[in-house]
Amino acid sequence: MNATPVGALLLCRAEPASVRPPAHLLRERALLAPAGADWSVLVPEGKPWADGAEPVDRVLAGWASAVAVATNRPALALWWDGDRAGYTLASGFRRPVGYVWLADGTPAGEEEAMHTFAARLGLDPVLDVQSLEALTLPDPASDARARLLGLIAVLGRAGLRLPAGLAPAEPGEALRAAAVARGAETIEWAGWRDAVRAEFHAVEEGFDHWLRDRRELSRTRTLGAAQLAAGVPVTLYGVRRRSPGWIAAGIVLLVNGALTYGRGAR
Repeated sequence: MNATPVGALLLCRAEPASVRPPAHLLRERALLAPAGADWSVLVPEGKPWADGAEPVDRVLAGWASAVAVATNRPALALWWDGDRAGYTLASGFRRPVGYVWLADGTPAGEEEAMHTFAARLGLDPVLDVQSLEALTLPDPASDARARLLGLIAVLGRAGLRLPAGLAPAEPGEALRAAAVARGAETIEWAGWRDAVRAEFHAVEEGFDHWLRDRRELSRTRTLGAAQLAAGVPVTLYGVRRRSPGWIAAGIVLLVNGALTYGRGAR
């Protein structure tokens, strides 16, 4: 993988309709496509790391957190560069979990992360965990790309089906071309008015589906207040670090929290 360009894929265990609104708020041009039963994949253009502004893993960690909070479903970032490859799994307000391999496939993470990864995605605690543990063991025949492919294979048993051509360590241009060839939807930043409108529409649809009584409304207000409270420090952290990924995460928290709180107050 030494000659591999920097790249990333962002997976979410949710349908594209649920992923679309927060994806707009990331302010990054991307392609969105279904990736199996209840899975979606975002192929970002990658300006933050292409310009050398910030490491790809840090950007993707912020984006994964933003999408996970907004959709209330796990979001998994797969990333790679010339030296390393790895993943970051975000799930609600819980601390993200991740693992890293060096370019030659040498494990550089903690095995316990794989157990947490499996638990949060609801994977088989025996067969899937055994397969994940194998990815943490030395294997001279497996480089970092092979490790990520092994991870994807495990997720295949949970319904993930990446569109053909979307694979780790491929150049960004090739990933985007493959996504377009398979009918992926283009996600572009269209300004705050359209982004908030899209997010509000998604919130309306989601809550009309599951809100049934006043107790649920109260819980909704609590969730909205928690998102607002978390959004401020996350946004400030991103500003201090000049991190577009964490700034996006904070913005999603603030917007989603305000809309959620307002819906619960009705």
